[in-house]
Amino acid sequence: MSRAVFLDRDGTLIELVHHLTDPGDVRLIPGAGAAVRRLRAAGWKVVIVTNQSVIGRGKLTEAGLAEVHAEMARQLAAEGTQVDAILFCPLAPAQKDPTVIEDVMRKPGPGMLLGAAAEMGLELPACWMVGDTVSDMLAGRNAGCHTLLVRTGYGADYAHDIGALDGEAPDLAAAADIILNKTKNEEQP
Repeated sequence: MSRAVFLDRDGTLIELVHHLTDPGDVRLIPGAGAAVRRLRAAGWKVVIVTNQSVIGRGKLTEAGLAEVHAEMARQLAAEGTQVDAILFCPLAPAQKDPTVIEDVMRKPGPGMLLGAAAEMGLELPACWMVGDTVSDMLAGRNAGCHTLLVRTGYGADYAHDIGALDGEAPDLAAAADIILNKTKNEEQP
């Protein structure tokens, strides 16, 4: 079994653009590429899990999403890294409450994390979910992972149950430090 850091995409790894459809709008958050590189160098799988309601809303096709992800991959490669997998849910929400599971595959449902765990042989209690929304945190909780809120993207205004989180960080670079330091301390005798 191995372990992974699950990352939300928008507002966590790349700058938040509401309903992102244009690859030209993709920008890595400063320090995010280096954070992914450090996690992978330490033996972690890095898996993007992202709700992509733009597809369900008819604003973007799966081919268009692939172009957005290709640009993100190009920017990560320029920083000497990559992600191990990208999973997305194309469903548009039927209601506005981000704490309600409408479909197991759409965060806060744990479906994408559970699927990745089954496919990649991941031990979920050893994994982390890093994101900027309550639905990210709940997806991690619902899958049995540790959770870290980043204060980028929507995380700057996060006012949900902070006590239910395992931690928070100003950005992905700091989140990677927390994960790497915590696991380093746990592995020492």
